[in-house]
Amino acid sequence: MAVDMTTTIPVGANQASQQTSKTAVDYQSFLKLLIAEMKNQDPTKPMDSTQYVAQLATFSQVEQSVQTNTKLDQIMSSSALSQADAIIGRNITSADGKTSGTVASVTLSSSGLIAVLQDGTQVPVGEGVSIKPAA
Repeated sequence: MAVDMTTTIPVGANQASQQTSKTAVDYQSFLKLLIAEMKNQDPTKPMDSTQYVAQLATFSQVEQSVQTNTKLDQIMSSSALSQADAIIGRNITSADGKTSGTVASVTLSSSGLIAVLQDGTQVPVGEGVSIKPAA
């Protein structure tokens, strides 16, 4: 009794982004704003200490968000590498069904995983791609 194990990659799986996240941009903007505010405050009317503490708390929250996003990116890359190892030696068929073959190696790029077949053809691993055990 032969069992046909087919794997279909879900939408958005293994697609890392090299773009600068909005959180990182907001973090830099927040720092610039805080420094500018501190430099330009009126010496006769310094910033209220409660406002300053609230701004520091906000700064801390933004910094933690940036660090969390960095860790999540690392986890996604690690997961993609684990999945890459699992498809080497298996048969893959592209989403359009025109390209198929045995996976010789896998490359992790900014757009996601790219399976390199034994004949050198590259197949992006994404939605609609079918992966089966080698015959």
